[in-house]
Amino acid sequence: MARTQGHGNPKWTRDETILALDLYFECHNNIPSRGDMRVQKLSDLLRRLPYHGIQSRKESFRNPDGVAFKLQNLRNVDTGKGLGNVSEMDRGVWAEFGSHPVKAKQLAALIRTGVELVEATQEALDIIDDEEFFEGRVLTELHKKRERDPNVRKRILASRRRAGALTCDMCKAQSPSGDPALEDATFEAHHLMPISMAIERKTRLVDIALLCANCHRLLHRAISTRKRWLDISEGREIVGLLEESRNRSRALPK
Repeated sequence: MARTQGHGNPKWTRDETILALDLYFECHNNIPSRGDMRVQKLSDLLRRLPYHGIQSRKESFRNPDGVAFKLQNLRNVDTGKGLGNVSEMDRGVWAEFGSHPVKAKQLAALIRTGVELVEATQEALDIIDDEEFFEGRVLTELHKKRERDPNVRKRILASRRRAGALTCDMCKAQSPSGDPALEDATFEAHHLMPISMAIERKTRLVDIALLCANCHRLLHRAISTRKRWLDISEGREIVGLLEESRNRSRALPK
């Protein structure tokens, strides 16, 4: 859950700031007032985002005044004019997208699509950590939810068992358990592409890798910290670098 500040409202997330930046670019530095239809529409969307708790949905939460203030904050980051109470998130999102308005618009469109998908399917997003892919929090959580789908996992496990022993696609490790009833507990399903590329289609086996839990967490963390999608071959390189580092450490004199 996002932390609170000021009047008890959560801090603006990256998703929300990207949506505000998209509107800022659309306005061409002519900041609209709270009564502008675009501001009201964005306020409504922000209040519908699926990861703020009910306690955050008070009258002041992402209301048109707050949206208009956020646009002024972004104007300050851009030009040095406007309200000066800018946040680290404002500066970070501007550094990422300030010179790339088309990229910001594309990502804002994906976030809106993700919100619509959550609402249409009534999917509950259970946000348990701050790990977030470059696509934003809504799509990150949709990605993880689809990976946790027991039907997807059953399909990939059945397919791999028909081909032989279960093996991690990244580190090539097999289950440490010799008990067939326990070996699948080592492995998890991983989507091979960002959810934004398959947001409106059913998950296919060709879209799924089988990873051990350690490699899966490692790959997710690397995608989050590097702010871009990483494929399995890049994941293998990370595992190789870690192994080299461990071997060098073991070789050092005690």
